[in-house]
Amino acid sequence: MSQIQVLIIDDETDVCTFFRRLLARKGYGVVTASNEPDALRAIGENSFNVAMVDLKLPDTDGLTLLKAIKARQPSCEVIIMTGYSTIKTAVTAMQLGAYEYLEKPFEDIDEIEALVEKAAGHGLNLRQGSADAEEWADVARAVGFRVGASPAMRRLVSVAHKIAAKNVTVLIQGSTGTGKEVLARFIHAASGRADQAFIPVNCGALPENLLESELFGHEKGAFTGAAQPRRGIFELANRGTLFLDEIGDASPQIQVKLLRVLETGEFMRVGGEKPIKTDVRVIAATNVDLEQAIREKTFREDLFYRLNVVRLEIPTLRSRAEDIPQLAEHFVNQLNAPLRVSPQALRLLQGYAWPGNIRQLANVVRRAVVMCTGDTILPEHLESSLLGDGAENASPAPSAGGQPGGSLSAERFLDQLPRAEDLRKLTPEELQGMLDSLRALETRLVSAMGDRGLATPARRGLKDTEEETIRQALVQCRWNITETARVLGIGRNTLYRKIKEYGLGGG
Repeated sequence: MSQIQVLIIDDETDVCTFFRRLLARKGYGVVTASNEPDALRAIGENSFNVAMVDLKLPDTDGLTLLKAIKARQPSCEVIIMTGYSTIKTAVTAMQLGAYEYLEKPFEDIDEIEALVEKAAGHGLNLRQGSADAEEWADVARAVGFRVGASPAMRRLVSVAHKIAAKNVTVLIQGSTGTGKEVLARFIHAASGRADQAFIPVNCGALPENLLESELFGHEKGAFTGAAQPRRGIFELANRGTLFLDEIGDASPQIQVKLLRVLETGEFMRVGGEKPIKTDVRVIAATNVDLEQAIREKTFREDLFYRLNVVRLEIPTLRSRAEDIPQLAEHFVNQLNAPLRVSPQALRLLQGYAWPGNIRQLANVVRRAVVMCTGDTILPEHLESSLLGDGAENASPAPSAGGQPGGSLSAERFLDQLPRAEDLRKLTPEELQGMLDSLRALETRLVSAMGDRGLATPARRGLKDTEEETIRQALVQCRWNITETARVLGIGRNTLYRKIKEYGLGGG
């Protein structure tokens, strides 16, 4: 391997001398610069593996030089040095392409040497076009995180991997279904807390009284039903990571208590009198604009600043369409299905807007696997209500005259429907989506029959409709009277009376 070349840019002579001696001892070639003209001249005359750049210089700043270095020598890894460190500045530098950052004064010499060597090796791998050069690849595979090939997503994961080692609070911003919890799990797995607990909590899924007890625990007798003391999540997650999903839905009272924990590292159980210490890394996530929520007085500004130490924004799926084929293949493989996705189906998937993002794509692909009876997922296996006219137009057109083979006959339609055992594999959301599609199909069939002057089923009276509604609800709830009454929004006595009135037996 040729000699590693390192550029030091710092206006303090002592710092340049320190690094020259330290790195020369390792056999590296070292060039120093104390201002912008010297730095630009050095970049133009030499090729570097690593550049160590001070954030504050008399005539420029480190971020400006970072951009200049990456523009002229993309494979040169830049380490930002600063005595004015804020995590936000460091993250900004890494989002612009910096490899890492160092805080002054430098205390661990071995750590500096290891960092320079690691940065040089990483840059060399990229220069040689190594496919698995990314340091985060193994961690991503371990947690099942499909990063994809889009530059925005790979930059995001690279930054997430670097800040994972820092014991700082992270706020993940992203639309519903973009994979905020998967990113949080990745950060936990890449951190020094990986061997401890990762506990997710959905702040919008629990009522306020339950959420407080879940987070902080309670003492015996704190409220009705509290027969025993119970540890909360902040205790259970001690030395680990707590993921607060949908933090924007937390009530004002819970926000106050979260703020106290983040500020002091202490909390009290519900009904307790003694503070309890905790060492928890908090990762919060939201799909709402918290700055707007602050303006609307629904979210505390001081809590926002505590959570927003590092903010990571996940791109929507429609902004990374190049990743859709890889993601679709991944979801097919998850079901151990020996299927491939046809180019026509992939074009439809890549052309769709995906308001539900990756979660919606996963549901569409899983449903397509169930609907597919051959070895290839075709456009007709995709949900037309999701993919719009494109999916319908992509399906084979019925032949004229309704001739066998190309016609959409009732027999052919029924043959293509999934079997009962296949339907049982679908999620509740997927089953509901399929039911909605069948109801939409019924509407289209009735409309088409009316256009052709054919007799359509007579509309049923209110009594018939009520009877059928109650019958379906009973079947759906497996004849659980309490649950059926709740679903229908009527009392149990009323339901019993209706069952007797319509002669509905079973159970």
